[in-house]
Amino acid sequence: MNSTRFITFFLLILISNCISHISAQNNQLRAYTLEDGLPQSQVYDIIQDQVGYLWLGTQGGGLCRFNGNDFEIWNENDGLQSNYIHSLAFVNDSLFIGTKNGLSIKTKNKFTNLESPRINKICQIANKIYLATNIGIYEYRKKQGLTKINLNAKINTSIINDIVFDGRLYWLATNKGLWKLNNLQQKASILERHSAYEYTAAIFHRNKVYAAAFNRGILVLNTNAKTYGNQWIRKPVRVTNISLHNDNELWFATDNDGVTIIDAIEHTVKKKINRKNGLAVSHTRKSILDRQSNIWIATSGGGFYKYFQNNFMHYDQNTGLKSNRVYAVHATKSGIWASNSEVGLVHIDSFGIHHIPQEERLSDVKIKTLTSDRRGNIWAGTEGKGILYKEVHKIDSIIRDTISNKNLRATTIIKTDTITKMVFKNHIIDTDKGLLSDWIRTIQVVGRTIWVASYSTGIAKLTYDPKKGRIISSKKFTQKSGIKDLQIRDMKQDSLGKIWYATQNGHLGYIHRNRVTHLGNVLNQTTAISTLLFHKNKLYIGTAGRGIWWSDLGKNISFKKLKGRKRPYSDNIYQMIFDEKNNLWAGSERGVDRIELNQSNDIVDIFHFGRNDGFLGIETCLNAVTKDNQGNLWFGAIYGLTKYQPTETTKTTIKPSIHFEDVEVAYRSVDSIQLNTWVNSDHILKLSPNQTELSFSYKTIDLDHPNDVEYRWKLNTSEWSPWSSDNKQNLAGLAYGGHSFTAQSRNYRWEESDPISFRFFIDSPIYEKPWFQLTVLGGIILILGGYGFSYIRRVKRKNKIVRERLQMQNHLLSLEQKALRLQMNPHFIFNALNGIKAMGTSNPIRMNTTINTFATLLRETLYNSRKDHITLGQEIQTIKHYIEIEQLMSNKPFTYDIVIDSDFDPEEILIPPMLIQPFIENAIRHGILKGNREGKLKVQFHTTEDFLHCTILDNGQGIFQSQKNKAKTDHQSMALTVTRERLESISGKDSLHIKEIIKDGNCVAGTEIMFKIPLQTDY
Repeated sequence: MNSTRFITFFLLILISNCISHISAQNNQLRAYTLEDGLPQSQVYDIIQDQVGYLWLGTQGGGLCRFNGNDFEIWNENDGLQSNYIHSLAFVNDSLFIGTKNGLSIKTKNKFTNLESPRINKICQIANKIYLATNIGIYEYRKKQGLTKINLNAKINTSIINDIVFDGRLYWLATNKGLWKLNNLQQKASILERHSAYEYTAAIFHRNKVYAAAFNRGILVLNTNAKTYGNQWIRKPVRVTNISLHNDNELWFATDNDGVTIIDAIEHTVKKKINRKNGLAVSHTRKSILDRQSNIWIATSGGGFYKYFQNNFMHYDQNTGLKSNRVYAVHATKSGIWASNSEVGLVHIDSFGIHHIPQEERLSDVKIKTLTSDRRGNIWAGTEGKGILYKEVHKIDSIIRDTISNKNLRATTIIKTDTITKMVFKNHIIDTDKGLLSDWIRTIQVVGRTIWVASYSTGIAKLTYDPKKGRIISSKKFTQKSGIKDLQIRDMKQDSLGKIWYATQNGHLGYIHRNRVTHLGNVLNQTTAISTLLFHKNKLYIGTAGRGIWWSDLGKNISFKKLKGRKRPYSDNIYQMIFDEKNNLWAGSERGVDRIELNQSNDIVDIFHFGRNDGFLGIETCLNAVTKDNQGNLWFGAIYGLTKYQPTETTKTTIKPSIHFEDVEVAYRSVDSIQLNTWVNSDHILKLSPNQTELSFSYKTIDLDHPNDVEYRWKLNTSEWSPWSSDNKQNLAGLAYGGHSFTAQSRNYRWEESDPISFRFFIDSPIYEKPWFQLTVLGGIILILGGYGFSYIRRVKRKNKIVRERLQMQNHLLSLEQKALRLQMNPHFIFNALNGIKAMGTSNPIRMNTTINTFATLLRETLYNSRKDHITLGQEIQTIKHYIEIEQLMSNKPFTYDIVIDSDFDPEEILIPPMLIQPFIENAIRHGILKGNREGKLKVQFHTTEDFLHCTILDNGQGIFQSQKNKAKTDHQSMALTVTRERLESISGKDSLHIKEIIKDGNCVAGTEIMFKIPLQTDY
């Protein structure tokens, strides 16, 4: 081997390593196996339905449906014909399942089974369904079931593996050759075998038929030429399925070498996906492209895989690491250093992954922190063994070649090239050499000064001399120095040279110029501060359970929680770093978030990367994050080391779509309709009056982020419900009439789907139907009308009787009042005539005057008695005439006075006639004339708003003494009794009051009579 060949070989190896390294950065394989819930590791077919579910047919595990996170399984116990499935296909809303025992058709949750030979492929061509079986071809018709198609003896007894239609001819891939036919009927006119090899799969693409001969390769037939011609692609062989992805990529699944990807135009191999780059087995069965641009690969024995392109490259034990868990990661000029579980360090550069021999004294020890100094020396902090200082030396390594000469016995050694090689000298710095503690949390290198934070002892500042192998200067910062909480979690240096530390109990502080400033619990919360980060004069702190907080670095440190329209996927922050575009990356137990911030430090958007997005490490490790010279981010995690390489092109998200999965009425599914044809349509589900309880189940399938889909709903024109993860809504006690249920979803990017609506109508009971209500209302109106008419007639008749009775009572009352007045007149006349008679003999002149006055009074009395009311002036005039008669007839002189106190004229006030005269007569005859004093009579009238009041005062012997005297003489004053009855009929009970006037203790000075009548006027 000469020098030129050696250098060429060396460069080829280097280039191939670089190429494989670069190409691997954009490809990921995510395995789904029994541990994830897959019922069987042999997956023979995989398809995607219109909702987005993946359906998988297994060998022995039955049928399963996958939503990106969970599996739902159906097997023979659920009605499936066989647990051994070879082919799947969707026809309308039904899933056709080809098994080893025949065909199963799944419609909703019901299986219909039809027996046949083993079905290898289900093909829908020109609205017909053909089954490629182990014994010929069968056709499925809904009414007839399965019917075998008789072509010829060879085809009828062949194992049919695939059927392809090129628009004119049918191509059958069988174990006895490739057949072409013009029709799949018994009368096919073109029927010949094109090639006699065993064909396992076929596909039609761009006027070419690609048919896989099992042990020979791929036959390519040009269907638009005059002659088909034969062109062979010799590899791959042992093909089980052919799929077309990304327009011009043919994916060949094989049973011995994974998947081979061939350019459909150039017919060159573009890539292989096999055990060398992530598959657990070599036997693959099929690949499909889903709607989110992911490719899924079904294998026999390894489950199935998600293959997708992204910006992540993952390293784990299968791809070169010593172990999976990465506790610390650090970037230097020479490459990436990583702490790999308890088995030491690895170094990653352009040549690949290099295992660094572990120091014997550090076997089975965790290295939890890594950093380097300006000379590239590595400083590693361990748990319990102090600091590992790896002093790096670079030496030139000579590449030699030998030339043998037949004429010379010796072999000549010629130097051809030199390369630089790193060698390390290890130093252990522990407490025996003056270190504060052997339990190292983190290390910061500032020039020649080394800052070391321990787990619980404090912080040390030291300088180490590698030549002397000892610490030459050291200063310790503990509680005595002012660090009140020694449970250090992280330590970082800011741009001003301050060394900041954060603790388990949420304390924060810094060391500057050998002086400790302990700020205490800056968040006022009992939570650990896990990580610190400085960026653009701002301090960011990641907490264990409280999210991310930040503060400007100034005199007053005041922290605010990082907030925005979206929230990080977890509040447990293990790692933080800024990329070249000033996006904040936060690692948690769920993966990593890329957080976009605005100038106000508010969250604008969040992109989450988990296992389904290529971040296969899943849970990140504390502070195991770094950025290399090219701007790539490196994340240490429990399941490996992940590199993120920023690019301009990222995977675009698709708008989510939502579908109704089930509609239940009274807890029973509505199986009589096809939901997809009823959504957003004019169809209305008719329900009976007692069917007022409905349940709606709806779903959006996001295979990348199945747990981040949210839903909302509304009924009729009500407001939308809040977004939530619930995808089922129960409605009870719905009102009668028409309703519309609407649902909507959004994905992890908050992109909203188009709303879907389902209309239904709940029929009202007969008693709520308009025609019934109108009929009942009409009947009620007729009944009420008849009853009302009868009631009105009765009321009118009753009112007539009452009116007649009242008229009679009024007439009787009038007669009674007139009769009462007539009762007064004879008594008055009798008394007056007796008086005149007595004056006839003693004083004739006085008798004449009395007779004239009496005649005037009698005329007035007779005239007034015919009327119901007279004026107060007329009544006063009559009273005056009466009093004058009494003065003329009386042997004892007396005086009288009539007083009127009213705003009304006496001629305007109306009173019943002969109402006052009996009281005056009684006051004169039984009071004044019987008394010992000079007689005085006073009559007073005054009005209020509603009544006329009358008061009669005399200075006679008193009412009670008068009554005693009348009792002795057995004489009754009928006039007073009749007048009292008149007043009660006019003004009501207790309208008359009579009392004696008492003066000087018990001396009776006369009588006072008071009464009132309703005030009446003549206008």
